[in-house]
Amino acid sequence: MYAPPVQRLITELARLPGIGGRTAQRLAFHILRSGDEEAFALADAIREVKQRIRRCEICFNLADGSICRICADVRRDSEVICVVEEPSDLISIERTHEFRGRYHVLGGALSPIDGIDPEDLKLAELYERVANGGVSEVVIATNPTTTGEATALHIAGVLRERAPGVTITRLASGLPVGADLEYADELTLGRALAGRRAV
Repeated sequence: MYAPPVQRLITELARLPGIGGRTAQRLAFHILRSGDEEAFALADAIREVKQRIRRCEICFNLADGSICRICADVRRDSEVICVVEEPSDLISIERTHEFRGRYHVLGGALSPIDGIDPEDLKLAELYERVANGGVSEVVIATNPTTTGEATALHIAGVLRERAPGVTITRLASGLPVGADLEYADELTLGRALAGRRAV
């Protein structure tokens, strides 16, 4: 129905999460209506983020260099590590201004049905960080979903065995079951962090 370049743009936009065919079509026509400067700025931003952003060598958060800004911040408490599934969860927790420790991004949650096993996540790196010493608490902030809970129980079990002196906590209730941290408001997430409990 459309010229091949327009159809390709619509198809690529429709691949984005939460974007259906109609929304992709509206976005494509918005890009076509916008000036060259605005459209090329969007294309350049996408290209730049794909070329420059990588994973932090310590916590696996998104970084513009080898280490992210949180790991580079000497004011952060290195004795407390908050474990999250994705960088978007880290951002949600940071917005609460309740947590001053460091993070560890797993890159997902355990889901044997989907073929995601412990080796597919950054679990070995987490256990190594804790084993190297200097960690007094691990806050497990995986999503309150079936896979997030399974991941939390797995981490807690391994850490109890390998690092018995480390306190293991989980975010407190108050977050709706089945929801993602990314969509929780700051007040709810802040209270959940303040009321975390041992697993």
